Amino acid sequence: MTQGRLILVPNSLDFGVSTDGDLQDVLPLGALRTAARLTHWVAENAKTTRAFLKRVDAIVPLAQPLQGLSIVELPRPQKGARQAAAAPDLKPLLQAAVDGVDVGLISEAGLPAIADPGAALVQAAHALGIAVLPLSGPSSLLMALGASGLNGQSFAFVGYLPVDGGERGQRIRDLEALSKRAQQTQLMIETPYRNEALLGALLSHLRGDTWLSVSSGLTLPTGWTHTARVSSWKGAPRAVSNDVPAVFSLLAG
Repeated sequence: MTQGRLILVPNSLDFGVSTDGDLQDVLPLGALRTAARLTHWVAENAKTTRAFLKRVDAIVPLAQPLQGLSIVELPRPQKGARQAAAAPDLKPLLQAAVDGVDVGLISEAGLPAIADPGAALVQAAHALGIAVLPLSGPSSLLMALGASGLNGQSFAFVGYLPVDGGERGQRIRDLEALSKRAQQTQLMIETPYRNEALLGALLSHLRGDTWLSVSSGLTLPTGWTHTARVSSWKGAPRAVSNDVPAVFSLLAG
């Protein structure tokens, strides 16, 4: 029997902030057609996946009614769990693919498995010999990097910075030193309601000649990217919204 595939389906970047726009403005029609025919899904969040598929259905009718689709959530890390705890066995989530049915993997936003827990399911698919098919779609990290004008030949995504003020400041200084040594752009994100706090920390701890770029609300009508040296940011402050996702990038001079 021929196995199914694990298909990485891109999502929009709006996180539910703006769901009125046409998905075809940000996602290829081919990806929407593939999403519409899939009946089995593994998702970061089942509720937002149903909302996404409802938007898809308005463009390309779903192969089955939304209520009849199988949508299984990836296991969430247990709060307080030790780092050494054994990783969950994700292979059962791919049983439909083993049985010959294509399975869709979808993230809350952007491309699955990029800065996303879905990477573990992709690894499980490879272990089972299941073909993995990525579909084209937006990646906030790469869009922000391209719009920043910073070094796109050498870059690293460092995820979230520590919440503790002292640890966060030290991490920022360490990333700046690494960026200067390697001439490597450092990209990071934050939970939206902490965007202002992260921007303030970056401006407080980075040197004046370091380049700082912020991309806010990418693909939204109100989205913007601003790149300048830290000294210029301080001289002409620009607010970043605490309501929409943002990507922060730095490059030491």
